[in-house]
Amino acid sequence: MTNEDVCRRRLAGQFLTTRGPARASEVVRALGAVQAQDYAGAKWALAQRAGNVTDAEVEREIDEGRILRTHVLRPTWHFVAPGDIRWMLELTAPRVAALMAHANRGLELDRSVFRRSNAALATALAGGKCLTRAELGSHLERAGVRIVTGQRLGHLMMQGELDALLCNGPRRGKQFTYALLDERVAPGGRISREEALLELTRRYFATRGPATPHDFAWWSGLTVAHAKRGVEMSGRELERVTLGADYYYWPVARTPRPRGTQSAHLLPNYDEYFIGYRNRSAVAQRLGDSTTITGGSALIPHVIVVDGQLVGTWRRTFEKDAVTLTLDLRTRLSVAESRRVTSAARRFGDFLGMRADIRHVAQ
Repeated sequence: MTNEDVCRRRLAGQFLTTRGPARASEVVRALGAVQAQDYAGAKWALAQRAGNVTDAEVEREIDEGRILRTHVLRPTWHFVAPGDIRWMLELTAPRVAALMAHANRGLELDRSVFRRSNAALATALAGGKCLTRAELGSHLERAGVRIVTGQRLGHLMMQGELDALLCNGPRRGKQFTYALLDERVAPGGRISREEALLELTRRYFATRGPATPHDFAWWSGLTVAHAKRGVEMSGRELERVTLGADYYYWPVARTPRPRGTQSAHLLPNYDEYFIGYRNRSAVAQRLGDSTTITGGSALIPHVIVVDGQLVGTWRRTFEKDAVTLTLDLRTRLSVAESRRVTSAARRFGDFLGMRADIRHVAQ
């Protein structure tokens, strides 16, 4: 297998060069989870995989509870499907909590505090209420749970999510709200931890393969040992291929054939095509190193991808009736590639229902 093969198959598996599901919620379920701390960017990530849906259509599915946004897999926000949230939390929440333990101790948060805060949050939200973080902070203070800092409040809310008490409610204007998970999502049948690990393994490699167990461990937040166990349980469902000294896995049931071999995408920061892997060398062949884009920072910019390869970054600036897209290309493109990038930029305007004005950073 070559790096070109890896990129082509990943693009296809993630519905970037193949026909994807019709709804954004179906994309979330297929991918298992979609990183979503940049809320606007994550909606755009779904839209590119879901048949040209608009921002308003994605927002509607979130408000209706067809897509949930919560902390799962790793200590950051993800979109997940309602039918998956409970087993996914049971599988990964203990690891997230362990990673947060040191910071929680520094904020003087322990299980006794979390029990009091969870009880207060359950009382405040009971009966289908959806409240903002600030409103819930007031409820916690009145219940005798000391807040002190916004960071402390954020950790209390995250623990409520990890304990399967809270999830997102519909947005109120531009403000996010919280709701009780049991009131937002009907309880479903439980599955064992082994079954959950196998299901998460299948979702990951079906949409992100070819990938390594270390890639899967990074994305899932699980240990490498658990990731390897998931691959082992998958048995003949996964085919092993080699690239250099590494073993990569992808489904024996091949991903759909791409509609074309040439593509261009303006992907948001933290897009699964980039963030879903520990080793990102396959997508950095044209630049030589992905850190020329990221600088090694966790604050990843929006990226421009041509035929699966990183070629630059982009940023958005909103005006009254238009969005200005500033493209910073880090390598020379052919005329045909430049046209595809321009087309991808105009699609972002269509997604928002706004005119897209395109500018280039002078090289």
